[in-house]
Amino acid sequence: MIYLAAGVASLIVWIYLLVGRGRFWRIDEVFEAVGPHNERRGEREWPAVKAVVPARDEADVIGQTVASLVSQDYPGPLAIVVVDDQSSDATAAVARRAAGGDGRVTVIEGTTPPPGWTGKVWAMQEGIAAADAAPGRADYLLFVDADILLERGVLSRLIAVADARGAVLASLMVKLRCQSRAEGWLVPAFIFFFRMLYPFSWVNDLRRPTAAAAGGCMLIRRQALAEGSALAALRGALIDDCALAALLKRRGPIWLGLTQEAFSLRAYPDFASFGRMVARSAFAELRFSWLRLCATIAAMGLVFLAPPLLALLSRGAPQACGFAAWAIMAIAFAPTLRFYRRPIFGALALPGIAAAYMLFTIQSAVQYRAGRGGLWKGRVQAPAPKARRA
Repeated sequence: MIYLAAGVASLIVWIYLLVGRGRFWRIDEVFEAVGPHNERRGEREWPAVKAVVPARDEADVIGQTVASLVSQDYPGPLAIVVVDDQSSDATAAVARRAAGGDGRVTVIEGTTPPPGWTGKVWAMQEGIAAADAAPGRADYLLFVDADILLERGVLSRLIAVADARGAVLASLMVKLRCQSRAEGWLVPAFIFFFRMLYPFSWVNDLRRPTAAAAGGCMLIRRQALAEGSALAALRGALIDDCALAALLKRRGPIWLGLTQEAFSLRAYPDFASFGRMVARSAFAELRFSWLRLCATIAAMGLVFLAPPLLALLSRGAPQACGFAAWAIMAIAFAPTLRFYRRPIFGALALPGIAAAYMLFTIQSAVQYRAGRGGLWKGRVQAPAPKARRA
């Protein structure tokens, strides 16, 4: 009876996910397939854009990021501010060298984050302040992570998408590196799980409360951010992009889409390094709640692990439910694998991949309990765990 209940429950969940969760599994919201191209503006003036690039110990990639921004074919005014967030390497020097003397690029030295601010959000705030202090207006702010490479036409087309939709925020889920064995197995699932949590069609629907953004590339209308300390409301957020999206969706439409025209240069050569990336913010997604952690692990076990276990180890109706749920799971995962040009048969391995993510989530909670939550480039950014009661 327990096996049958588990099989029926997992099958019902996967039927709901397939037909009732905003078509999250389909590759519909794709940057290359939406919005007009540059010529749609005609003789209209192109808005002024100021890009902010927070960078901490990014000497190995920041040069390519700055070069890709400088080489954008954007017809309007563009200025670029790189915030060297107290790097211990040559990040600032590499950024200046990559600018090649282009007067549109400014590199500033970041300061220590005030109490309660995470490092990246404070660097973003310092970048906004520097951009506002520079000559010229800013109709849009473009936030780009220091490991992101943009193809030449991305900014022009992103402006077109934002204008066409009246969006206060337009962001791109850039294509993550998928070269090492660990990346090949874990990266497509990372995108799949993100879209499961935040269906892009719901994010892009102003009538729905779902809000999310991809922090690697975010275009924001300057007037949508409050004057002064624009990011103070989310100063302590570890998942700053989604927190910012929730803030801005109350002020107007937002848009989030996948793209193959912007890439992450960040390498994860092994499973441990990828796991550290996930563990940095996984427990924050659960609001540092141990109850939510237990509920999440139990739910993932039912949704991802129960189907193959029932399919392989049980008989009768529980086995049939297990096979059916596993098949739906694979069908849902297949489009993401195709987007990343991975073998489709890998969809059958999603239960094992999900088990790895469950371990990463537990690892995140353990790190938080040890006072190392949100660890990034030597900074512990999660709030300190509450002391145990005597």
